[in-house]
Amino acid sequence: GRPVPLSTASLLREVVEGRSTVLISDAEGDPRWRQVPLRGRTKGWIGVPLIVRGRSIGVMSLSRAEQTFTEEDCGTFDGIWVDALIEGGEIIQRVGERVLGWVAIQDIIDPVTGEILVRANEEIDEEKVERIERAGIEKVKIRSVLTCESKRGVCKRCYGRDLAHGHEVNIGEAIGIIAAQSIGEPGTQLTMRTFHIGGTASKRVEQSTIQPRHGGEVKFINLKTVENKEGHLVVMNRNGELAVVGKGGREIERYPIIYGAVLKVRDGQKVKSNEVLAEWDPFTIPIMTEVGGTVKFGDIVEGKTMQERRDTVTGKISRVIVESGDLEMRPRISIKDEKGKTADISATAKAKARYHLPVGAIIMVNEGDKVGPGDVLAKIPRATTKTTDITGGLPRIAELFEVRKPKETAIISEIDGVVSFGKYTKGKRKMTITPEVGEPIDYYIPKGKHVSVLEGDYVRAGEPLMDGSVNPHDILRIRGVKELAKYLVDEVQEVYRLQGVKINDKHIEVIVRQMLRQVNVTDPGDTNFLVGEHVDRWRFEEENNKVIKAGGKPATAEPLLLGITKASLSTESFISAASFQETTKVLADAAIAGKVDYLKGLKENVIMGRLIPAGTGLKTYRDVDVGIEEEIG
Repeated sequence: GRPVPLSTASLLREVVEGRSTVLISDAEGDPRWRQVPLRGRTKGWIGVPLIVRGRSIGVMSLSRAEQTFTEEDCGTFDGIWVDALIEGGEIIQRVGERVLGWVAIQDIIDPVTGEILVRANEEIDEEKVERIERAGIEKVKIRSVLTCESKRGVCKRCYGRDLAHGHEVNIGEAIGIIAAQSIGEPGTQLTMRTFHIGGTASKRVEQSTIQPRHGGEVKFINLKTVENKEGHLVVMNRNGELAVVGKGGREIERYPIIYGAVLKVRDGQKVKSNEVLAEWDPFTIPIMTEVGGTVKFGDIVEGKTMQERRDTVTGKISRVIVESGDLEMRPRISIKDEKGKTADISATAKAKARYHLPVGAIIMVNEGDKVGPGDVLAKIPRATTKTTDITGGLPRIAELFEVRKPKETAIISEIDGVVSFGKYTKGKRKMTITPEVGEPIDYYIPKGKHVSVLEGDYVRAGEPLMDGSVNPHDILRIRGVKELAKYLVDEVQEVYRLQGVKINDKHIEVIVRQMLRQVNVTDPGDTNFLVGEHVDRWRFEEENNKVIKAGGKPATAEPLLLGITKASLSTESFISAASFQETTKVLADAAIAGKVDYLKGLKENVIMGRLIPAGTGLKTYRDVDVGIEEEIG
């Protein structure tokens, strides 16, 4: 920087105007000079000697905190993949719609011609969206708020288009406030809409077939099937998919196939558009046998583990599995072979044809019946038509943003591997996932819960092993930050979409970024952190860089997911946190820790009665030094 003489009067004017924090430090360099920053890099210091009774005791220095909300480009090489949003086989939002206004992180190339449609670091506008869709591109990697490496705020390139004006976002735009308003405002409208319709619930028709929009050739992906008595293939695994391939072998459509679906086509078969490829019962989950044989009941005792219930409408009697007080009783159906032994499911796996029935399962066969592969032994009613009015929606939004643990949490697999079942211990069923390399992991499923995988199934890390809601903390721990962010964005969008409200993903991502701002220190290394301390991610990286430069051992940490209330209270500014909730606790903690509030954010500046450090154009002119070059006359 260029040294500029500074008078004591102008220093006092700086202080009185309240634009700076005043600290007393040791004398440093020549106290008559002020270091002026070049292009807004690090702030310099102003030195004025403090003289008491003729003796210099130090230098008064003014430190003005960096208040950048955004910058031009953070220089990240990381981004997120975006594909079409599909719900029940139907495309809700095309790839083009989802990437409009974002910036591409790498060249987007036409897979057929090899032509570059969008260059890296170019904004994807309406014209480029058309090109992407014409080329049939299904996945695009873009820069995202979630992967932005700006220490304060977000950079222009990672935020993309300002939705208010339709052009690139301006530096200084208060995007956090815009995001919060964009998410909060429809909530008020939606609650009003509930009153208008008198609280009636809108019901969603469950999909029960797959019909492609285009003709082509059917391709099975990871499908495990058996042939039933009617000669149709029945799907026996949970992570299979069915694709329709067009000319040139390019995949046009892809559908996930649920367990128990009956396929109306074979692998490699040519199909027309709207032809039924698969169908299933949308209201029940079947429990099916993979082998033929004779049905044998185990621990299915009327009045203890099973009750007969009469349907009031049809008059039909159904046998339903109920909760039993006896921990030793485990209702199950076994399939016996000709020798009277429990049949093997396959020659390779040691799995037996023994099917445990969860509470609520309806038995569909009788003891002694002859069954074939793909026959249904029992059915579990699905949580039928979800009521989708906003009174169910707003609490769901709050649950997601506060990352509350769901009541019925599903256990999810931590590794890729093959499922095998063990004995019951303390009323829980042991399940082991064995990976190709490494140690197997055991899980214990509570009695009466429906296990959603079968013996010998191959599961991937992050897949649920039983019925229930997924805990977001588990997704973060097992699948990482990007998968968690994708889960939160999709879940929040689903609630709003049901009411026909469109919110851009970037607003939700801005909030999720703040929720993922902190890390939990697992090993402090040679840093000053403590084990279990929650630290801001940027502070953690800065501290590690210092230690590495000094030749020390860096700290290790795991990402932390905080609910929005907790994230707001753990902000750097104690003034901002105290004005929000738990005022006494926040102020007491700040006093004990001797915290300094550098007034970087909006709220603390409003409280102190200063100008807020945001607003377009403000940053550009903040460090311009105005002076007289030459006096005339």
